[in-house]
Amino acid sequence: MNTPKAILFDLDGVLTDTSEYHYQAWKHLADDEGIPFTHEENDAHLRGVGRRDSLLYLLKGRTVSEAQMQEMMDRKNRYYAELIKNMSPKEVVPGGVALLKEIRQAGIKTAIASASKNTLTVLHRLDLVSSFDGIADGNSVVHGKPAPDVFIFAAGLVNTPTRDCLGVEDATAGIEAIKAAGMTALGIGPRERFPMADKVMATLENKTLRDLLA
Repeated sequence: MNTPKAILFDLDGVLTDTSEYHYQAWKHLADDEGIPFTHEENDAHLRGVGRRDSLLYLLKGRTVSEAQMQEMMDRKNRYYAELIKNMSPKEVVPGGVALLKEIRQAGIKTAIASASKNTLTVLHRLDLVSSFDGIADGNSVVHGKPAPDVFIFAAGLVNTPTRDCLGVEDATAGIEAIKAAGMTALGIGPRERFPMADKVMATLENKTLRDLLA
């Protein structure tokens, strides 16, 4: 793999595992509404997807008003915010801080490209804000993943053409977004999840820049 000029990271499930917190919050909402919802559904359909599209899946065709949708999204976010209150730097993937430092020391820019609107809150709790040259999240764009918007926005924050960026994701929708943006895609997780990825690694745990680019 050619050395990129910028590496754009998804956050949840890549640098920290907040995906379980998201599942628990959606499950709480589903239980409130009497909607069956499983861990398998969460992993297959909600991983890496924005709040509105996630809710539309959860509703499974049920008709609700815009006001009801907004209330449900707000309620899910309250559940999630409560769950992440006690997050700490200990929840960064092992070796993650060293990897980010190595990348920047190599002269490669770093940015976050996350669908979550709680990205800054999580980054502050993980003490990672200063590790990035740019932060793009669910508040930055209108169209969430698999649309490429958040990755294109993140590339703009670090003044790097998309063709010179490597995107790192743990979700199928995220890999689709990276490829749609014209970037090289690195999938984090099981290989079968990422048929479109240029490279797949099981985890970022204790990985080096050389591992990412090998």
